[in-house]
Amino acid sequence: MKRILVTGASSGIGAEVARHFLDNGWHVGLMARRRDALERVAQDHENADVLVADVTREGEVKAAFDAFGEIDVLFNNAGTFGVPGCIDEIPLETWHEVVAVNLTGMFLCAREAFARMRAQGGRIINNGSISAHVPRENAVCYTTTKHAITGLTKQLSLDGRALGIACGQIDIGNARTELLEELAARTGVPQPMMQVGDVAKGVMYMASLPPEANVQFMTVMAREMPYIGRG
Repeated sequence: MKRILVTGASSGIGAEVARHFLDNGWHVGLMARRRDALERVAQDHENADVLVADVTREGEVKAAFDAFGEIDVLFNNAGTFGVPGCIDEIPLETWHEVVAVNLTGMFLCAREAFARMRAQGGRIINNGSISAHVPRENAVCYTTTKHAITGLTKQLSLDGRALGIACGQIDIGNARTELLEELAARTGVPQPMMQVGDVAKGVMYMASLPPEANVQFMTVMAREMPYIGRG
């Protein structure tokens, strides 16, 4: 049975991806801070491990990976948006919070996965976001960290090449989650959205490739998003 660890698995994209892999017979490590939410995702699945950990805390991340054991795939997904606003309206605490989760957290999880994959190979899939390429208004913290994830993905691809470790990035735009619904309500701007299940199918495709193949970058988004072209 293939084994995948999903971070940010308690809600949104992470929870949907975790459920999709559970339903398709993978052994899934569900990693996030909220045990009760993780247990709801894991309910009725014997192939689920609940791993309570904060991705910003090095010791908790290592303990979660140790508890999960052998790993074939990491879906490096945990992230936070932060408070929207122009840069001069953003408190330094917000910047530190978003960097800690979106960048340091993804670094720590990738580091643990990479170390365990050295012996037998494996695959790391980073959640980059459309914001890894083009910004959303009033999202300086999120946009900056997601651009950084593209650099992390490229570096892991290069450093893992000789070790049989693949790394790819899925850039997701406007999947229907609680986070996006809240953002749309907060800004008052209607957002074109797609079903989050379509994201899970994309991650499954990337994760199921044979060792000699890799999707370096995949973009999956709501068709009507203003990503291509100029307004």
